[in-house]
This record gives sequence, C-alpha cells and structure tokens, in this order.
Amino acid sequence: MNKRIRIGAVSYLNTRPLLYGLKRSGLMEKIDLVEAYPARVADMLLNDEIDVGLVPVAIIPLLTESHIITDYCIGGDGEVASVALFSEVPIEQVTSVLLDYQSRTSVNLARILLKEYWKFNPVLADAKEDFRKSITGTTAGIVIGDRALEQRNLSAYTYDLGTAWKALTGLPFVFAAWVANKPLGEAFEDAFNRANGYGVSHIAEVVAENSYTTYDLTNYYTKNISYRLDDAKRKGLTLFLEKLKSL
Repeated sequence: MNKRIRIGAVSYLNTRPLLYGLKRSGLMEKIDLVEAYPARVADMLLNDEIDVGLVPVAIIPLLTESHIITDYCIGGDGEVASVALFSEVPIEQVTSVLLDYQSRTSVNLARILLKEYWKFNPVLADAKEDFRKSITGTTAGIVIGDRALEQRNLSAYTYDLGTAWKALTGLPFVFAAWVANKPLGEAFEDAFNRANGYGVSHIAEVVAENSYTTYDLTNYYTKNISYRLDDAKRKGLTLFLEKLKSL
C-alpha cells in the first residue's frame, strides 16, 4: 500500500503501552492515527473510515473481511480491573443493569456472564453518557476503561468480568485486538507488530509518562492487563465468538 494507513486506537490508559511503541517507531510517517472510545473505533473500521483498529473483538463477525495483524491485544487472565459490574447491593439483589455504550465486547461478555455464570436475568438497558450516576439502589452498571478504575472507589460492590470469565471457562479473555479490514502487507504488519512489542517491553517508561493517582498503573499494566495474544487467549477468543452466536 502506497497511501498512508489509517489507524484507530482506543483512548484508554490500557492502550498506552501499545501506542508508546507505535509513536516511537518509524511508522508514524506512514500512518494517520486517531483515538476514540472502543465502539467508535469499531464503527470506523466497519465503515472503512480506517484500515486497522484496536477494536472490541465482538465486531469481528460483522466485518466482511478481518485480519488480526499482531501478537498483542488488550486481554486479561483473571482480574482485569477496568471492566466490571458495579452496584450498591450484592449481585443477587440487582434488578437492572445499565450497559456501557463504549464497548460491544464488554456488554456482550456481561450478557454471557449474567446468563451462564451468575445465572440470573435482570432487566438490561443500553446506557447513555453520564449513566454512572444512575448506579444506585438495585440498578447496577457495566463500566469499562478508565471510568471503571474510578468507579472502583465509588461503588460498594465490584464484580470483575475478567475474573468471572476465567472462573466460567478456565481461559483468559481478549477484549480488543488490532484488526484490519483488508491486507496491509507483510512488511507493514511486521513493523507494526514489533512496535507493539517495544511498547509492552517498556512499561516503566509508560508509567513514568502517564501521571495517574486513581489506580497503580504498574500493577494495571503488569498484573491486570495481559498484552500477549498467545494460544490460550486465542482459544478464549474463539469460545467467546461461539457464545456470541447464542445471544
């Protein structure tokens, strides 16, 4: 491809290691980079407004053509910290759940877990902006990203979706992956992959570059988020996409 490659990335703290490497590679001269929340990046990829995006994996079946182009992802092998159900009462007392508008994958994961793991059927409602103030009484909410790290300090009960998925399936979970809607060429994909790896191997520098007091970023990047898209995560991804078909 001779034209500049359009890339969409999630604008959350969990992507900073991946973008750290990308922004220090020679690829910045060859790409146009835009950052937005996950569902927006997904829509851009679906509409061919970008060529590759760090997108919620739930959109993969919706793409006419899809290619996972790196060995890195936004994943978790247990507690992920930034994707959770929050409530003011124990989960068995919850009557309704507000679903975060920012990610299809997390919402669909929550639907699966409510049905198969927690085994109850609350009223589900698509949430709008500023919905977190409505997490009160028996109304819970699925919150993702940086706002979830904040919500951990506000809600009485936190039910981590990464933890629940691991308990249900024994597998790690892939929340987002670098997905292209067309072939981008072996040379670009190799360079892009190496740029991701560089960032993940420089976590201390990423933490130093991002001042954040709400949650320990070193712990977040090394204990909660698991960036390597290994065989176990690919199995978890395949299982999730299978379960999506029954929703």
